[in-house]
Amino acid sequence: MQSDLTRRGFLGTGAAALGAAGLGLTPRHAAAQTAAALHLSWLHSAQFAGSYIAQERGFWRDAGLDVSLLPGGPNAPVEPPVVSGTALVGISAADYTAAAVEQGAPFRILGVAMQKNPFVIASLLKNPVNAPADLEGKRIGMALANTPVLQALCTLNDVDIDAITIVPTQYSAQPLLAGEVDCLLCWETDLPVAMTMQGVESLTMLLADHGYSVHSQTYIATEDSLANRRADLVALLRGEVQGWDIYRQDTDAAAELTLRMHPDAGLDLETQKLQAARQVPLMFSDLTEAEGFGWWTDEAVEANIETLALLGRTVTPDLWDRSVLEEVHGG
Repeated sequence: MQSDLTRRGFLGTGAAALGAAGLGLTPRHAAAQTAAALHLSWLHSAQFAGSYIAQERGFWRDAGLDVSLLPGGPNAPVEPPVVSGTALVGISAADYTAAAVEQGAPFRILGVAMQKNPFVIASLLKNPVNAPADLEGKRIGMALANTPVLQALCTLNDVDIDAITIVPTQYSAQPLLAGEVDCLLCWETDLPVAMTMQGVESLTMLLADHGYSVHSQTYIATEDSLANRRADLVALLRGEVQGWDIYRQDTDAAAELTLRMHPDAGLDLETQKLQAARQVPLMFSDLTEAEGFGWWTDEAVEANIETLALLGRTVTPDLWDRSVLEEVHGG
């Protein structure tokens, strides 16, 4: 989760060196360019490789946008730059956006990159957690800030949270590997990936498969931008759609591009390749096949509203605005 400040620091992964031929890149030149920033939800990694492809291939440049990609991180939250206008669009999550809206931020969610929330319960094969009920009697390692997430999962699945021992841990697989806990609350694309890279096979139970519906990696913008910079929003999201469609065709190449574009990010190529591959089923589905990248349904919004209520956040359906995405996919 984005609030886990050491999440990406532990993974410390990345990618390297994709030549122009790998993605068919050619230099392009456009006339007048309008500056626009896309604020990423975390530090540079293959998690955002679709955006790197869009930038490298000139999709935004050809549409008249000069897009800068601003990294997030523990000292770079997404929402303030979007409110101030420093960033046209930010990549956030429905729970963060809901919290900001409660404080008066005029946000709208324009697209949903991850069709499934990436939170999982990770366990080892010798002591597996296959279903929420398996959590009872177990010790779970997690950041205390994520207790509402566990509580919501338990409520949705009639599990007694008092029968689970919460062990505060740093964002690391070590407590699980050392036998200090029985499972971890983490993202599908990081600690399980890190364990695989260490030669440890783990089992992951995706919270989204058990009722935890919170849109993640969402594109947010302000109402003012929707009113006054709609063409720029359409162009930016259209480039994202193009970039991510190419990404899924060759995730290894996308991981290599990540390292080539960000060689100083301290990233490991093989780990980034695995991360890039593992996020594909979170981002693409039968729905995106039918409607296009970033789409969501009214039923998904209803499920989000219900889960967000369990997290203490009250939102209404108009937080989600599909008009820009409709133009992107209809144009």
